[in-house]
Amino acid sequence: MGLLTANGVTKVFGGLVAVDHVDLEIEAKMIASLIGPNGAGKTTFFNCLTGLYTPEEGEILFEGRSIVGLRPDQITELGIARTYQNIRLFGGMTALENVMVGQHVRLKQSPWGAIFRTRAQQAEERRAEAYARELLAFVGLAGKGDAVSTSLPYGDQRLLEIARALGSRPKLLLLDEPAAGMNPRETDRMMDLVHRLRDQMGITVFLIEHDMKVVMNISEQVTVLDYGKKIAEGQPIEVRSDPRVIEAYLGPGVLVNTGGDIVDQGA
Repeated sequence: MGLLTANGVTKVFGGLVAVDHVDLEIEAKMIASLIGPNGAGKTTFFNCLTGLYTPEEGEILFEGRSIVGLRPDQITELGIARTYQNIRLFGGMTALENVMVGQHVRLKQSPWGAIFRTRAQQAEERRAEAYARELLAFVGLAGKGDAVSTSLPYGDQRLLEIARALGSRPKLLLLDEPAAGMNPRETDRMMDLVHRLRDQMGITVFLIEHDMKVVMNISEQVTVLDYGKKIAEGQPIEVRSDPRVIEAYLGPGVLVNTGGDIVDQGA
């Protein structure tokens, strides 16, 4: 059994089936991608995995344990963290404070400790700050901890969101369009970071991404949704040549080469 297993996951809004009996398995320390047209159900599926939505049908297992019906904070505590398609930083806080907030599920001191500033609470706060600075350096934001989060350039804000998610010490990190809006240099930095998350921190990464260069260059497994249904799954080289994927996602006459570049055969 994989680190994450979804069996028959279905989510319905009114009469609309947003996720339709999706099966998926992700092995530990894998980099996997979820792709599909806009409105295919990708973010809805992520929301089911993280407890924001409860599916009407199906099961979701993390390390063999069902997480359906758990609150988002309980799922985070088990070892699943995420970022969002739209950046959701705490705008009035510094970069360092944002990452420290991300550690809250791992902190042990009581509210009374914070009120009375006990020795144990102060020691834990120092450890949390030191770890937050380590995470900022890991994602490429060393020396920017004192900057107000929303004053950072767009690409750095994306990196800060990842650092904050890492504060919960996840085993599985879900990234919702991490390269969206980035220039080529920032995209290359993001791809390098995803590899280091897996290779250096041992974190399994599951991402939604529209940038086919990112998908083809970093993924070991690609799952494709269309109208809530899984229409294809496999290694990038298999998925990019699947006729169903070309028709539903890329468009007729369009292929993706091994570098992730989209090639219009009709041009």
